[in-house]
Amino acid sequence: MAAPTTTVQTMNSLTDTLLKPVYANSQGMDSVSADSGTLQDYLLDFMEKEVGSDLKSLKNVGHLLEKLREENSVLEEQVLTDASSVPPKVSAALSAAEEASCSVEDLLQREALISKRLHQHLQDAQPWMDKLDQTLHKVNTIERHVKYLRCLQHIEELSAAVQQCLMTSSVWEAIRAVDSMAALDAGLNQSGCSHLQGFLQETLHFWHKIIKDRLTTDFEKVLIQLHWPFIAPPIQTLTPTANGQEISSQLELLVSQLLALQNSDDLISQRALASCQGVPAIQPASPAPSPSQAPPLCLPIQIMLLPLSKRFRYHFYGNRQTNTLSKPEWYLTQVLMWIGNSKTFMEERIQPILDRAGATTSAMVELCRGLLSLVQEKVASDASRLLYDDALFCHLVEEVLQFEKELRGNHSFPAVLPGLLHLLLEDAILQKWLTVEKKMAVEKMDAMLSSEGAWSSQYKDISDMDELKAPDCAETFMTLLQVITERYRSLPCPSAQLKFLGLQKELVDDFRIRLTQVMKEESRCPLGARYCAILNAVNYISTILGDWGDNVFFLQLQQAAVSLGEEGVLGGLGVLEVGRLASLEGSLFEGLLALLDRLKGDMMGRLLEWTMREITEKVRPYGQDRWLSLPPQQDQSMTLSSSACPMMLCVRDRLLNLHQVLSFSLFQLAWQGLAERLDNVLYQEVVLSNHFSEGGAAQLQFDMTRNLFPLFGHYCKRPENFFKHVKEACILLSLNVGSAILLRNLLKESMEEEARGGAAAGDPPPESALNEQGVYCLAPCDVLILLNLRASWPGQ
Repeated sequence: MAAPTTTVQTMNSLTDTLLKPVYANSQGMDSVSADSGTLQDYLLDFMEKEVGSDLKSLKNVGHLLEKLREENSVLEEQVLTDASSVPPKVSAALSAAEEASCSVEDLLQREALISKRLHQHLQDAQPWMDKLDQTLHKVNTIERHVKYLRCLQHIEELSAAVQQCLMTSSVWEAIRAVDSMAALDAGLNQSGCSHLQGFLQETLHFWHKIIKDRLTTDFEKVLIQLHWPFIAPPIQTLTPTANGQEISSQLELLVSQLLALQNSDDLISQRALASCQGVPAIQPASPAPSPSQAPPLCLPIQIMLLPLSKRFRYHFYGNRQTNTLSKPEWYLTQVLMWIGNSKTFMEERIQPILDRAGATTSAMVELCRGLLSLVQEKVASDASRLLYDDALFCHLVEEVLQFEKELRGNHSFPAVLPGLLHLLLEDAILQKWLTVEKKMAVEKMDAMLSSEGAWSSQYKDISDMDELKAPDCAETFMTLLQVITERYRSLPCPSAQLKFLGLQKELVDDFRIRLTQVMKEESRCPLGARYCAILNAVNYISTILGDWGDNVFFLQLQQAAVSLGEEGVLGGLGVLEVGRLASLEGSLFEGLLALLDRLKGDMMGRLLEWTMREITEKVRPYGQDRWLSLPPQQDQSMTLSSSACPMMLCVRDRLLNLHQVLSFSLFQLAWQGLAERLDNVLYQEVVLSNHFSEGGAAQLQFDMTRNLFPLFGHYCKRPENFFKHVKEACILLSLNVGSAILLRNLLKESMEEEARGGAAAGDPPPESALNEQGVYCLAPCDVLILLNLRASWPGQ
């Protein structure tokens, strides 16, 4: 018993020995965990490795214990030795730090010494620096004075040069000197030498005016010799004048010199305009003006415009009889005549000189711009005075639009340059235009609906032109809308165009309401001419609006409405609807088209209902014939049933009447709807309400195929396709007995199998048998009912 006890004690000692180094290592190393779970795992792994599961090997525990004690002692000595000594790297680092600290202290001492010396040196040099600064300031002042005097001397030299050139008639050199003054003025624009700049500007203006006046006088003399301005159309002379070549040379010389004077003239004009507006002058070297700011007129053209401007102001301002608000066409036409009369002279005389001088401007365009400035001023003045006179205001707008059209079309005035239309876009004028447009349109609608020929077509006697059979009121209304479109089509602002489009939509809806009111009054007689005329009007307006929805102009307005978010045109549409408009899937007229289509559908339904009411009364006697007792007859001897004659005559008369009073598209809908309704009536009132003998079935088929269907054959190739129930009923009632028996048995078996739970696999469906007989519309149960209406069955 002693041996086991000794073994246990040895094991305990061994365990302690194993745990000691592990615990020691866990305190010295942060990466090893010292919790109990880790120690136990380590101990178990060690015992498993050294002892294993062999109990006999426990006798070696003593040796293992001694071995571990020796290793433990060695480890303890190493730890004590390392703890008492400093590592070599740490020692080296500490030495380097001490050396660096010493170096820093030495540098700080040297820096303090140098700073002290530098401060002392600056104090000693300060008086010299103050004296040098004063000297440099004096030098700068003297240098600026010298530059000022040099600039002043240069200005005086340029002025003297201009004077000398003018005295010797050296105009080109004088112009170059003036251009140098203008360039110097541009260079001094940002300087603070206001007096110098003022002196230069006065000098520049003085000499520029002298040169310009001299050139203007000479140029006007030459123009007078060339009979400018052309108030009347120029007369072509066959014999050239004696001094024609000399005049042409003078003209080219003067135009070229005036063009060379353009830069300084523009500079002076811009400075004068800026001083009037209270803003800084624009530098010639500044970036190009925006497209809305037109460049100054060409200087030769400005001089050529002087007599025209004088004439314009003489005749169309003040108390002259030609200055009347009721006749804006007088001055507009006059300007167009001046443009037309001057075209040949400008293109053949002035434009080649501009081209040779390197100018990129068009002489004709410049002349139009100059004359337009006169007209713009006059129109703006007259428009503001006519805001309270609707008739005169409308007349002014019409004349302005006509003037703009002729200017752009006949005289090719560029679209990028402003004409007169922008004057109509001012808020007060545009709002007045919209108000007057609406007022006049409403008045015209009242007049056109109350006229005697409002509901008759003006093309009723011309069949080729009367396909839509639009009444006069509808055609006049759409013409009114088209005229409004042509008026605002050329406006340069999409937002303004959309306002007019909103007005058009409002007018269309107003006209639709008026048509609805008249329709309700005529609804007591839907077959009357006026009711059908209203239906044609609705269809005509709907057709025109549908075409407008695909028009490029309205598609562009649609895109503009989406991009600008115009609520007046979009009408509170949702996101999906706006998205459809943006992708061009819909149109701006969809809402109106839906209302018009609904009105058209209601009117067409009422028309067919009244027509069928009359036809149904004629069908009843036909359905009461003795179909069961009719004997079989030969086809050659068969005639139309006497009871069917009133029905056939009624159908024929109604078709002819509808064809005469309805447009082509509406009549197509009418006769097809009539055929569908008549098919149902005949099927219900005649076929399903009787039994048929063989002769009765043959008579029914003869009446339908030889008489009724041909009535509709005038309007389509296969009218029987619109009478599917009656056609297939005639086929089933006229089958020979054998085929009828087989078909009935097949249908009965099919229905019995379906009742039992489904047809057998592989059996053809009953519809295939019906299709072989030409029956596609009727269901098998309906076919069985029709077959049972036959009276000619064997054994009966």
